[in-house]
Amino acid sequence: MSAAGTLPNSRTEPGGSAVVRVLSYNVRSMRDDRTALARVIRACAPDVVCVQEAPRFFRWRKHAAWLARESGLVTVSGGATAAGPMILANLRAHVERTEDLLLPRTPGLHQRGFATAVLRFGAARLGVISCHLSVNPEERYVQSGLLLDRVEAAAEPHTVVGGDFNDHPDGRSFSRIAAELQDGWAVRPWGGEFTSRPGDPYQRIDAIFASKGVEVLGCGVPSALPGVRMDDLTAATDHLPVLAALRVPAG
Repeated sequence: MSAAGTLPNSRTEPGGSAVVRVLSYNVRSMRDDRTALARVIRACAPDVVCVQEAPRFFRWRKHAAWLARESGLVTVSGGATAAGPMILANLRAHVERTEDLLLPRTPGLHQRGFATAVLRFGAARLGVISCHLSVNPEERYVQSGLLLDRVEAAAEPHTVVGGDFNDHPDGRSFSRIAAELQDGWAVRPWGGEFTSRPGDPYQRIDAIFASKGVEVLGCGVPSALPGVRMDDLTAATDHLPVLAALRVPAG
């Protein structure tokens, strides 16, 4: 699929495999235009959203519930209990289990964590991890290893990771993850490449990775997707979202 192609819609296929739309989005604690943020998410029609910088302070659950409701989704896991990462999903997804994890913290740096879930779409099961790695290169590299350890420990044959990696594709941490998991944009580019910053994007620090058994049908910034408005993208937050369509085998 070329960058100008059409991204497949969600569906269940003969044999039980599922085409699942996954969105990864740093929402900057919903400090910007919340209604624009919800419009962008709805226009992407995701089955799953890996959120970074979800609300995590005063009445954070209320704000997370607002975002889910206005986006036509439900909260699955994460938020303050994962130090920012959160997972949302639509009612197509059956939640089998969830777990929020806090990572070892370097004094003077922000607490980081993973929001994780196992979701089932009919006969297809998908492990999901939302993450936001450190701005510190050494801590980030350690966290990239912990992320891969988490993928392995989950023991799910099909997994997707959405996150803000605070690293470029040629960086140590990004490259470490890409050596084990499929980098969606590199495998099947669709839409735009750069995710930071809206209005003048020049770098790709947000990404969606998938385990080897998942087929990437397209992945990129949905700036040209019907219903996604550029003024909403620039007003919603200081990152651009990444949208992927994945084919998850049954069983």
